[in-house]
Amino acid sequence: MKHRAVKRRSVVLGIGATAGVAAAGGFALSAQASGESGGSGAKASGASGALTFDKDAYTELTTTITDAAGDEHEVKYHFYKAITYVTKPVDEKYQSLNVSVPVEIDGKAVDATGAPILLANSVGGYMPSSVAEATGVGGGEMTGGPGGGAAGGASASASPSTSASASSGTGGVQSGGNAMVDAQGEMVNLGKLALVTGYVVVEPGARGRTLVDSDGTYYGTAPAAIVDLKAAVRYVRANKGRIPGNTDRIVSSGTSAGGALSALLGASGDSPLYDKYLKELGAADASDAVFASGDWCPITDLEHADMAYEWNWGANKLSSGSPVDRTVSKELSTAFADYQASLKLRAKGFGTVTARNLDEYLVKTYLEPSATKYLAALSDSARATYLAANTFITWSGGKATFSWADFLTHVGARKKDTPAFDAFDLSSGENNLFGTGTTKARHFTLYSLRHEGSASARLPGDLPGKIDLMNPMHFIAKRNPARSKHWWIRVGTKDSDTSLTVVGNLALSLENLGDDVDAFMYWDGAHGSNEDPADFMAWIAKVTGYKKHSAK
Repeated sequence: MKHRAVKRRSVVLGIGATAGVAAAGGFALSAQASGESGGSGAKASGASGALTFDKDAYTELTTTITDAAGDEHEVKYHFYKAITYVTKPVDEKYQSLNVSVPVEIDGKAVDATGAPILLANSVGGYMPSSVAEATGVGGGEMTGGPGGGAAGGASASASPSTSASASSGTGGVQSGGNAMVDAQGEMVNLGKLALVTGYVVVEPGARGRTLVDSDGTYYGTAPAAIVDLKAAVRYVRANKGRIPGNTDRIVSSGTSAGGALSALLGASGDSPLYDKYLKELGAADASDAVFASGDWCPITDLEHADMAYEWNWGANKLSSGSPVDRTVSKELSTAFADYQASLKLRAKGFGTVTARNLDEYLVKTYLEPSATKYLAALSDSARATYLAANTFITWSGGKATFSWADFLTHVGARKKDTPAFDAFDLSSGENNLFGTGTTKARHFTLYSLRHEGSASARLPGDLPGKIDLMNPMHFIAKRNPARSKHWWIRVGTKDSDTSLTVVGNLALSLENLGDDVDAFMYWDGAHGSNEDPADFMAWIAKVTGYKKHSAK
């Protein structure tokens, strides 16, 4: 993949305050101004009372932002801080949002009245996220960057245009992190990039799975995060004509668990299944549908994720060199075939995509085109070096070809043991996500529940509904009419935080519905890869029909 040289090393830092049918055999479920705040929501016809956006409650800030090409720009913007977006918040620290509105870029006035709105969530690992302490755009806490800890301390690695590594071009983001990394190993901030592009940026906080009150009750477990993000969307849409930007052109974005929630926002728009939760919070009486959805490495379709993971990565050993439990891996992989068949997905040239041809579909649709683009962008000498180190690739006629088995060998160690998500010992973050009350973690698949208990054990009665509320595939299967019709979906080919089938099935399901889907896998990209952020900004303008114009 070709990348323009960065003119200065001060690249953008930190991201914004950043299926339908069950598998057979019992493996899956049926399936503001500093210290000031505006108010918060509203009636469908407009905001009123506590949920009215105060357009005068801002601080005017000036900052320097480096765009995706490496050019610096001076941006003056209005910053609205920590606006509580519901009337009955459980925890205002997390149930608040920041708004950033560009008013001048490089000394030229900007009219953002009709600009698209980027709703950049910063959820990672289904953990709580807050923007309440941010002092400007993109000021939310970032976790999981290369080298560990906060993303701001990431170190650069060589660009693929100058180096031909036999392994990943970047260190990637740690599992559960919410950072994004470009091909040079630098951090990407979509909020800042959107602002310098002239878009309005809304950065919402949301409750997460680890929040617990003094009585030991967990108050951020499923479906709290998606309910909060929907409430934030409703707040923005209820304030049409007050909040700057085009409230009918909201584009969501997120990484990892945040990518899953962004996809869920896109798929579940205006679903009545969330109404009781939104009413409890005092959310605005407005639509929670978003116009478009940008999803990076989404950790989603959780009730089928263990099966998908073993189908994809089951043959790969752990980083320690040890194999996983082969019996468990085989049982889960076998069950995946039933789930894949239940989706009844079709692709041109492949017919129905089943577990029998899914590997070929992924290779031909994503992996070979990704490798081809990567290799074509290298210099002749760098390409020769890479191919010499990766002899499984045949390079002929400007195209890369290889087998699925050789690709798996190339990726190497898998990140997660088995089961990857519904851990037998209830130790995974997803087990915590589906906790309830004072119970920190629960099994959410029949396979893991019955493996650890009775063969006739049943999941708690509240879980099927909650699992549906956390899975975009459920709403896609239902052909939700208010879903987003425009999708930007990305993942790295070396990202084994979940199965590559998750992205493949998500994209193909949407394509089968006739939606506009731009899906791509970054060659040798690790978790959190975002190698084409400038293209995403251009895509937003294209799908929303936005043409930037200066203030009069």
